[in-house]
Amino acid sequence: MTRKEKRVREALQVLADLGLPRAQQNDRSALCLLAMLDLAANMPWSEAGSPLLGITPVMDWIRKHYNRDYAPNTRETFRRQTMHQFYDAGLVLYNPDKLDRPVNSPKAVYQVSPRALSLLRTYGSETWKSELAHYLSEHESLTERYSAERSQHRVPVRYNMGDEITLSPGAHSELIKAIVTEFAQRFAPGSDVVYIGDTEDKWGYFDSDLLASLGVEVDAHGKMPDVVLNFSARKWLVLIEAVTSHGPVDGKRHAELRKLFGGSSAGLVFVTAFPDRRAMSKYLGNIAWETEVWVADAPSHLIHFNGERFLGPYSDA
Repeated sequence: MTRKEKRVREALQVLADLGLPRAQQNDRSALCLLAMLDLAANMPWSEAGSPLLGITPVMDWIRKHYNRDYAPNTRETFRRQTMHQFYDAGLVLYNPDKLDRPVNSPKAVYQVSPRALSLLRTYGSETWKSELAHYLSEHESLTERYSAERSQHRVPVRYNMGDEITLSPGAHSELIKAIVTEFAQRFAPGSDVVYIGDTEDKWGYFDSDLLASLGVEVDAHGKMPDVVLNFSARKWLVLIEAVTSHGPVDGKRHAELRKLFGGSSAGLVFVTAFPDRRAMSKYLGNIAWETEVWVADAPSHLIHFNGERFLGPYSDA
């Protein structure tokens, strides 16, 4: 067994000792742990570090130090099948340098928590078992504390007569909040929120029964708009895309949404929301006709992209 193979096996044992789910007890997760500790095969555990690393730098580190080359399209697997679980277990912190950094930011980073680092530096020593037992005994309270720190920066959104959810930090969530609290009150008063998406949790809020009562059923693979409102007074479903980093309701997206909501007994209204006109200017040439644009910093106005009516559904004909 080579020194590198031995180190990966040790990391696997650490993950098992920490009680990580079996699905995370694999080479990918072991190598992620070693990257987060900046622990090359020739270094003792006592010299483990705690660099700030994003997913791509983690993969680059693994390639450099352990000669494992993962394809670029496996980044989501690293993020969703390893780092998410490390974070949930309190093993790593997420954006500890900037807690309000958006979830989908390219600058997002992870770092081994100080308490976990202190423990892992004892691996292989005489004190490992006692330190591990102590760590596990306080683990739940540590996880709760880290979660509470992160939650302080989440974006609260009130909807449907006072119900509330919190969305992951960032400009995208702030725009969604403005859609629900500003746009809906002005242009779809009395409407019910059917769906609110979140960059961290796709199905942030979803009233599937209400949507089904209107003839629409979507599966987990359906690419939902960011916000769906049921404006029952007009018999409209208002489908809203919040644009901070991704595109507006262009021709392709318009067709996708028409197909996804094709069974709706309510008329479909398509809206693209931007935080400001500067953001809107980047996409003016792509916005589909017969749709609306709303800009959060001028909330009392709508921009109508030519059609026979202002803010209303159109037939497929």
